Formats: sequence, C-alpha cells, structure tokens
Amino acid sequence: MSVIIAPSLLAADFSNFAGAVAEIDASGADWVHLDIMDGQFVPNLTFGPKLAADLRPHSASVFDVHLMVREPENLAPAFAQAGAGYITFHAEASLHSHRLLGAIRNLGKKAGISIIPSTAVYYIEELLPFVDLVLVMTVNPGFGGQVLIPQCLEKVKKLVKIREEQKLSFLISVDGGINEQTAGLARQAGADVLVIGSAFFAETGKSTLVTRLRG
Repeated sequence: MSVIIAPSLLAADFSNFAGAVAEIDASGADWVHLDIMDGQFVPNLTFGPKLAADLRPHSASVFDVHLMVREPENLAPAFAQAGAGYITFHAEASLHSHRLLGAIRNLGKKAGISIIPSTAVYYIEELLPFVDLVLVMTVNPGFGGQVLIPQCLEKVKKLVKIREEQKLSFLISVDGGINEQTAGLARQAGADVLVIGSAFFAETGKSTLVTRLRG
C-alpha cells in the first residue's frame, strides 16, 4: 500500500479553510488532518467540531481528527457527528483509553491513539489490539513548523515489529517536522501515514510534492 499523505490544516491560512481543503484534494493527497488543541493539553488553541462540519461538504478526503485536548471523551462524539473518519486522542490525556477507543468505534469511526515524544511505546502496548491507528508525535505538540526529533522514529520501528509479531493491522502515522527530507526517513522506519503541515502549504507545486513524499 502506498503511504498515505495527510496535510494538516494547522499550517493553512486560517482565513481560507475551504480553499485549503480544496488544495489538499487537488494535490492528490489522501486525508485532511485536523489538529484540535485546547490550550490546556498543549499550549495553543485551534478550532472545534463546527469547522469540521462546515468543511465536510467541501472535501472528498478522509478527515483525520487529532484531539490534543484534555478529556477527549467529551469531544469525540461531536467530531464523529461532524464527519471525521479517524478520531485520534492522546494516551497521556485519557485515563480510560480502552473505553474511549471502543466508544469511537461504536460511533462508526476509526479509533486512534497518540503518544508525545516523552512517552514510550510500551505505555500503549496493551491497547494496540483495539486501535486502527497509532500516531507517533515526532515533535512536542502545540505548534507547527518544528524540526523532527529523529529518535521518535525508533518508536515507529518498534510498532512495526509489534504489529508483525501480534498479526495486528493498525496504521502507523507520524506527525511533526515532515518534509521532503524527513519523509524518506519516516517511510524507511515503517510509517504508513505522513502528516505534513508547513512544508505542504509553502509549496506551490503541491501535486508534485505529494508524489515525491510517497517515494
């Protein structure tokens, strides 16, 4: 399977989100990544479920919602209703992660779990049979335009090994500092999904960029 490209709206012009999703669709990318920040779990604020609902008719792409919020169980149903395909939350933000994964799947959505750079893979290992996606943060979350932390790609390799050994089928996504140079490193580590922000929206030839990112 070709690697999935998921441009992040965090790096888009916030005055023209409809234009941003149109650019993503036209580029040949696969998913629209929505970074949801609450100013508490991470030091920034972005947007809520209404934006996702308003944008849903403007895009044919999968909406990949990344909840960087405290108490993600309070927002997951609203984003499911807004048209998310994947809903990913942070293991560090949820005491009852197994319950929330099941609740997301019961809403008819793909359920994802994410870990920040300081969280080890073993912290979520017991959850892996119940997830559709694992999102490895390759920067400390909260802001776009950061430089990828190479050591975080070792987590991707560990997840690939666990997936093979346990015959699981979850996707492995990487988010943070992805560009043409680092995309190859992420693919080599075994990533299935590349979340790309600043490098995507700064590029004029977006279709060509997407092709290059896929390798």
